[in-house]
Amino acid sequence: MYVEVVPNRNSPPAVLLREGRREGRKVVKRTLANLSDWPTPKVELLRRRLRDEPLAPPDQIFAIERSWPHGHVQAVLGTMRRLGVDRLIATQPSRSRDLVLGMIAERLLHPASKLATSRLWKTTTLAQELRVGDADVDELYAALMWLRGRQPAIEKKLAARHLGEGALVLYDVSSSYYEGRTCPLARFGHDRDGKGLAIIVYGVLTDAQGRPVAVEVYPGNSGDPSTVADQVETLRGRFGLERVVLVGDRGMLTQTRLEALRQHEGIGWISALRGPAIRALVEGGVLQLSLFDQKNLAEISSPDYPG
Repeated sequence: MYVEVVPNRNSPPAVLLREGRREGRKVVKRTLANLSDWPTPKVELLRRRLRDEPLAPPDQIFAIERSWPHGHVQAVLGTMRRLGVDRLIATQPSRSRDLVLGMIAERLLHPASKLATSRLWKTTTLAQELRVGDADVDELYAALMWLRGRQPAIEKKLAARHLGEGALVLYDVSSSYYEGRTCPLARFGHDRDGKGLAIIVYGVLTDAQGRPVAVEVYPGNSGDPSTVADQVETLRGRFGLERVVLVGDRGMLTQTRLEALRQHEGIGWISALRGPAIRALVEGGVLQLSLFDQKNLAEISSPDYPG
């Protein structure tokens, strides 16, 4: 079927609804209805429907006022949900949990301060997805305080996932410097960034693949060895590991620290000897260098030990 307009010499054109079919070499038309008294817009709509055309072009119905970036947001939030980050933070949904999830996601997308975060996540669909678009910087800091209270429970869940008897646990210490002077933990200490500013020290426990399990923050003037006892207590007291063997260099496992560890059962250690201690063992005949020659582990040359 189709709409055909048939001109009249002295009258308005006739608008006819027709169908056509082929008979041999001829096309035979049959009029189904006279639409001459229909208004032109109505005729045009019927014509478009008979052609299977849309009643109106999309660009005439919709106008794009703004496009919100979404793909990268969906990728990050989807990955977090598959990893169970939301349930790790808190089993029950809450406003604080949504704010923390938003800050983690924004940290991956556009690392910035909390004030900048509260503005940046409104430029994508992140704030809409988590319904946190109305949050201000004070509410973000309040959510961080809420998260701090949940830290022991979160770390216990991580330890249950990634640690167990016989597991390898990695531990290291680092620091971050502060421009301001209001942080109660900021002290002058071993500034690894070389800025000459006050710092905080933090130690991170991970599993063998480097997945973080626990973190502890210390005043900036804390020495690396002084953090070891806390980590041992974390592994044994909080995470329930019965046997702990510490492996570290002499910078981490000092003699003073080893003396303190001897007071606790179920704790062993593997560490290095300093040069004077090795020399004393060689001179006392306790350390036989021929063992190294036979095992092909090491060869040491020194004018103090000719041959």
